[in-house]
Amino acid sequence: MTELLHRGGSDPRSEGMGMTGTDERIIVDPVRPSPMDWMRVRRAERESRRAEAAHHRLVQRMSNLGDDWRVLDLKEATGSDRESFLAVGPGGVFAVTVKDHGRSRVAFAGDIVQIDGRRPKYVEEARANARMAAEALSRSAGVSIPVMPVLAFAGSGKISFYGVPKRCLVTSYQDLGRVLSARGNRLASDTVDKVFALATQPATWMNPPYVALADRYRWYPEEGHATDGTGADKRTSSR
Repeated sequence: MTELLHRGGSDPRSEGMGMTGTDERIIVDPVRPSPMDWMRVRRAERESRRAEAAHHRLVQRMSNLGDDWRVLDLKEATGSDRESFLAVGPGGVFAVTVKDHGRSRVAFAGDIVQIDGRRPKYVEEARANARMAAEALSRSAGVSIPVMPVLAFAGSGKISFYGVPKRCLVTSYQDLGRVLSARGNRLASDTVDKVFALATQPATWMNPPYVALADRYRWYPEEGHATDGTGADKRTSSR
């Protein structure tokens, strides 16, 4: 044990040391991140955890609409990065897009939304979510299933209207259940279950396979057409 503590100058590890016995070589670890990179990663992780917790709270609150309602998290179903849900109930089928504006005041002038001097495209986004859901459900069901866009604000700031958007419901998140229930009884309970069962199928939200026009074209001659080298869609000219 003493030999390990008191090595002589013949120790190969002492090579490259100065007269003071300190190693003058500078060793750079390429794997270790810089302080700025470390702080950037930590900040991104905190923001990710905060966004995930907020999304979990939205899912819990959406499930409180009532026993007559079925709610699907479109973020999980479609892989979208938007806070959007599909609500199916007696009042119909709704695509609910949730926005958290904090304590900021929200002003509407028709389709125009203004928050802190900014004009985000919230109404267009809500309509796009509803259109996407309507196309997916109608394609799978084989019949037209209308979906109403809903824009719900989860913040505590005041919402004022100088003109309401057309074909889009706007409400605070606290009043979402009351607004949806006010649509009346348009769907029977068995219809609600069928639509929601269709929405929970992963194949519903997948785009149909694209078939190129060249693959759909019949290049070979059909029965009754000419076979002397003319195209399948051209008849031989009579002489």
